Amino acid sequence: MTTVHFTCPDCEQTIEVNDAMRETILDAGCPVCTATATEEHFAVACE
Repeated sequence: MTTVHFTCPDCEQTIEVNDAMRETILDAGCPVCTATATEEHFAVACE
């Protein structure tokens, strides 16, 4: 199973996200501080 983590470039909060959450973060920004997010802020971890 593949897990995707988002790490905010501003507040450095790291959260596990699904595909829908990933799209929302790319559109709206970090859910904690609203900083702009790009593809580079997502990391895939294989479990």
